[in-house]
Amino acid sequence: MTDVKELVLTIVRPLVSYPEEISLTIEESDDFMEYNLSVHPDDIGRVIGKQGRVAKAIRTIVYSVRTKGPKKIRLNIVD
Repeated sequence: MTDVKELVLTIVRPLVSYPEEISLTIEESDDFMEYNLSVHPDDIGRVIGKQGRVAKAIRTIVYSVRTKGPKKIRLNIVD
């Protein structure tokens, strides 16, 4: 799953002002691989975007990645 992690980090790094404070943790449940993205409080608006458009675009790209097994990917933006 490091490919998905690197994909998320590659997309998010240019968007934020504090790239060193990006944190991406992975939690595994029965149905999902949950990626919890946390950024500096000043950068939350940049990652979410107006009316959630940037977050929706990031999720569309991440969800299109094919994974092995039945688990789906879920991206959570934690504030």
